[in-house]
Amino acid sequence: MAPTWLTVLAWISLAASFVCAGLIAVEIFVKGYRQHVWIMDVVWSLTALYSGPLGWLAYRAWGRLNSPRSRQETGDRHHYPFSVSVGISDTHCGAGCALGDLMAEWVLFAVGVTIAGVALWPEYIADCALAFIFGIAFQYFAITAMRRLSVRDGVIAALKSDTLSVITFELGLFGWMALMFFVFFPNPHLKPDHAAYWFLMQVGMILGFLTSFPANRWLITRGDQGGNVTRAQGTRARCTHAAPSRSQGTPAPGWC
Repeated sequence: MAPTWLTVLAWISLAASFVCAGLIAVEIFVKGYRQHVWIMDVVWSLTALYSGPLGWLAYRAWGRLNSPRSRQETGDRHHYPFSVSVGISDTHCGAGCALGDLMAEWVLFAVGVTIAGVALWPEYIADCALAFIFGIAFQYFAITAMRRLSVRDGVIAALKSDTLSVITFELGLFGWMALMFFVFFPNPHLKPDHAAYWFLMQVGMILGFLTSFPANRWLITRGDQGGNVTRAQGTRARCTHAAPSRSQGTPAPGWC
């Protein structure tokens, strides 16, 4: 079983993550700092569920300030470095994967499925399947909110945009899960009914975010992500998703 210090740390991390996700939800849904693209209202809260205070700080630094209400209050359009725009794009994949992994882990635990007596193998299969479904769905809603696409074209664009991101995210997470299963807790194994399990899964999801970051950077560079990032004055950049402006029908910057 997990040592006491790890269990205490796990509960602190999980509590902080729920608080941060709740604070973001209040900011968005109660105080009215909605995002240009509605799916990001969900993405930011889910991001905080696995990244905790890091997700909260990211939202405060880039998510809230990019909301229409914040721009109206401050009269400022915030231009982000290229790396920040890549990270915001990565949150679509991360949130979808996190939600899929969360659901899959609890379902498999409740059913008690194993392959050759090992619970990790069905976890890989179910986690990957649901992470792919939710990851593509989140990207689909982001893309179709920014472009006028049919359902078929939206699904194709989401597949092109997010398949590699989901794969690289899951590779980072799965490598960590293997360490959890075979190295850190080989016997007995940690299970989803223990706080330490989900704390370590949070670590794995953050690693997945990091391993998918280069893939998102490459996809944006070659124009396969939901929006493209154009350089502005050296290292500064702004997000220029293909969302028509109300007055001129031209792409409106800042739709993250």
